[in-house]
Amino acid sequence: MRELLLCPPDHYGIEYEINPWMHRGQKAVPALARAQWRGLLDTLQALGCQISLIPAQPKLPDMVFTANAGLVAGRKFIRSNFRFRERQGEQKHFEQWFLDHQYEVVRLPAERFFEGEGDALFCGEVLFCGYRFRSDVRAHQLISGILDCLAVSVELVEDRFYHLDTCFCPLTGGDAIWYPRAFDNYAQRAIRAHTRQLVEVAPEEAVHFACNAVVLGQDIVLPEACPRLCAALAERGYRPHPLPMTEFLKAGGACKCLTLFLPQREVTAQALPR
Repeated sequence: MRELLLCPPDHYGIEYEINPWMHRGQKAVPALARAQWRGLLDTLQALGCQISLIPAQPKLPDMVFTANAGLVAGRKFIRSNFRFRERQGEQKHFEQWFLDHQYEVVRLPAERFFEGEGDALFCGEVLFCGYRFRSDVRAHQLISGILDCLAVSVELVEDRFYHLDTCFCPLTGGDAIWYPRAFDNYAQRAIRAHTRQLVEVAPEEAVHFACNAVVLGQDIVLPEACPRLCAALAERGYRPHPLPMTEFLKAGGACKCLTLFLPQREVTAQALPR
């Protein structure tokens, strides 16, 4: 059973613009956002997930995107340092939640921007870390040391795909879904070198955040409007569960952005007793 942290969209809305998807003139519809979030919650629970909730806070509309809160490995929570001040108010609420639930909270130096699971995803035993738009590449070495794992830094080059989880999604056994145009040439080579098989997403589905999926073994919860990816996954034995995510796409988020694994990894291979 996988445990996930979610935050209800009680205060969600497009209140500012910090990525190319966000436009204050294109507001989210609150009732529809709540219905889509509830659909995600119900799907995750039906697939056997244990869900924990953190209360939403006024004036923090993006707190609903819990993937950005930090990175959880075992009982260790590496808290995010958000780049934009609009999101920095979330940090204390997430930190307190993890303290209240008996996690060890690790803070990075304040000048090292890091946006959690949005930019740090394990694929096999490798922790891929995205950087440029939100996270600082200098944070990756610190995280590698804290978790005693191999961290591979990959540069994002297309601002619509500003977090790693918008263009890269680990599958089981070291495979992954990805949108290669979101990465520079070196990052593309690094990803190919450290993964087994890659499922490439078409541009017209990448913009529906096809890669922003929650992987639960063979079940994959992802945004709708990605039929080619769903077919490719089904051919490989996966069970896709497409969901409407239109209201969250307006803020540059979807299924994975709305969830944080507790933990993403129990322990890394390098940290196992020798």
